[in-house]
Order: sequence, then C-alpha cells, then structure tokens
Amino acid sequence: MDQQTSSGERTLRITEIFLSIQGESSHAGRPCSFVRLTGCPMRCIWCDSEYTFSGGEKISFDAIFEKLEEFGCKLVEVTGGEPLAQKNVFPFITELCDRGYEVLIETGGFVSTENVDPRASIILDVKCPASTESDRNHWPNLERLRPARDEVKFVVADLADWEFAKAIIAKYDLENRTKEVLISPVHNTKDLVRIAEAVSKSKLKVRLNLQLHKYIWGADTRGV
Repeated sequence: MDQQTSSGERTLRITEIFLSIQGESSHAGRPCSFVRLTGCPMRCIWCDSEYTFSGGEKISFDAIFEKLEEFGCKLVEVTGGEPLAQKNVFPFITELCDRGYEVLIETGGFVSTENVDPRASIILDVKCPASTESDRNHWPNLERLRPARDEVKFVVADLADWEFAKAIIAKYDLENRTKEVLISPVHNTKDLVRIAEAVSKSKLKVRLNLQLHKYIWGADTRGV
C-alpha cells in the first residue's frame, strides 16, 4: 500500500505508549503493546479516555518503533482517542505491518477504514444510542468488515443499547461478516446482569466482552 505521510512528516501526536495485557476482544489476555494517539472528535458520554482529547506529544515513527522494539511484543494495538483521525496513522500502520507486527486497530467507527492496510485487523466500535453519538456511525465501515480478521464491538449501557445492537447485527449480517461480535457493557453499569442474561438467551453468535484490564488495575488507571 503506497501512502505518503502528511506534509512529509513521519510523526504522530501520541498520548502514551505502553506494554500491557490486551483487555478486550477475542485477543483478551494476550500481551500487547499499545500506541494511544491523541485526539477524538467524538464525545461519547461514557468515554473512559477523555485524557486523550488534547495534549499529547508529537513523536516520530522511528522513536515509536524503537519503543516497540524495547517491549519485544509482536502484537500491537493502535488506539486513541480516535487513531484514524490523524492522517499519518495510515502509513504508520503499513510500516507496522511491513515490520512483521500483528496489528489491531481500535476505531470508533465514524472515520472511514477504507485506507487502513488490509494486513491490519479492525476492531470497529459501533456507537449505541446511550453514547449520544450513534448518529455519527459511518455505516459503510460495516460493509468492509472481513470474517477472517475483523471484529465489531457494541458498548452497551442498558437494554435499549442491546436492542439497538441486535438490530444492527441483523441488518448487516455481522455474525457472518466478522470474526467476532463483541457486546461490551459499560464498566460498572447497573444493568450488567440483565445484559449478560439477555446475551445468553439471544441465540446469537456473540461474545460478552468485559474490560479485563479494568478488573485487574482499576477503571481509572492509565497506561495499562
């Protein structure tokens, strides 16, 4: 994939780079390096990474790769904020793939995934009504999901969000279009038991997706 960096600069604005355990998705529990980019145009009401909205540090690709090499972990997740909001992330993802990393892209779903290197795996977060951002979902992204590689995640705050998720799963045939459909209850939601029971009775090919890292290190701990 031949892509040029914005203005010729090989840099990204980064909030943090760290080594941890993958807390979500079908990769939960695996050691994983995280590159968390700064900035997100969305303002989901339950957002757990508001500290990424501003600030950060402009870091060169080479410095990022040097840090990843220090970690020595071949699984890398590019996340945010919204990582795809920075144009330079696309050539960065390509170079990650060229270097032999297994790459996961955690995206909020309102930026097109069309230009993401096809060797990377997409974890697409479809915004449900309780997020207050569901009208900004970029629906063509769902049509690009690949059953052998990509996953879709619904962060659900209540049973109304679960009903919304079921409707989208059916409309876009996500059980067959994706590697995994993830139902992710908002951390500490009062509806956790009811959501789990609804999932168990749904007869759908989905996975209840709790955020493992929050149960290990706590909900407000950064860099984990």
